[in-house]
Amino acid sequence: MIHMLQPLRANSLKDVFIERFKELIISGRVAMGQRLPSERALALQLGVSRPVVHEGLVELAARGLVAMKPRVGAVVSDYRRHGSLAVLDSLISYQRGAVDGGLLDGLLSARRLVEAETARLAARKRTTDNLNELGQILAREAQVDERDVSALVDVDFDFHHCVALASGNPIYPMLVKSFEPAAKSLAGQFFAVKAVSATVFGFHRNLVDAVASGDEDRAAAIMVELLCHGRTVLRKALGLSVATDGND
Repeated sequence: MIHMLQPLRANSLKDVFIERFKELIISGRVAMGQRLPSERALALQLGVSRPVVHEGLVELAARGLVAMKPRVGAVVSDYRRHGSLAVLDSLISYQRGAVDGGLLDGLLSARRLVEAETARLAARKRTTDNLNELGQILAREAQVDERDVSALVDVDFDFHHCVALASGNPIYPMLVKSFEPAAKSLAGQFFAVKAVSATVFGFHRNLVDAVASGDEDRAAAIMVELLCHGRTVLRKALGLSVATDGND
């Protein structure tokens, strides 16, 4: 591993340290179970202070990428077993668009499970403030330029998060928010598909109608249909098979 590491030179050395080790671990260039050099050795090798190394390792441990073991030091973890959702974003970013089909389907299936319930609960528990906020997001969608992929990604995520807020369950918005980095990364490729936003925003309008009328089953069904549509379009955009996974 020694030859893979060069001195760090950047404004945020801790962030650069984290990014470099994330890539080494996710790429497999540093093997799971491998013991890393001591903090002091890493600091000397990378040309940074020991606190930078320590803080970086603590953050990597929080993400499930390394384990800090007494009298042993930092050991590379099996992120498939110990990783958090922060690792999911790292996996998608590392693959740079060439997303594994199983990883994609896993993310979308998890979203479908969570967000069908947020839609159902939103239809039951939405407040006037919730409906007003959803209406404001629909108004933003009506004004956004379909060529502005970044704006489309932002307003789409805000819609899903707002539905979660309307569920009345404080955990659901946090779960949806935890998907944000990975979801936005994939949504950038989704909304790059010409004219797809019109269909998505149509689903959004129908979903808000169902929530406003208190139709729980219809709201949940529309959310599932929306996410399944997204899966189909995204798999095509990524050059993956569009065969169902048994949940569509």
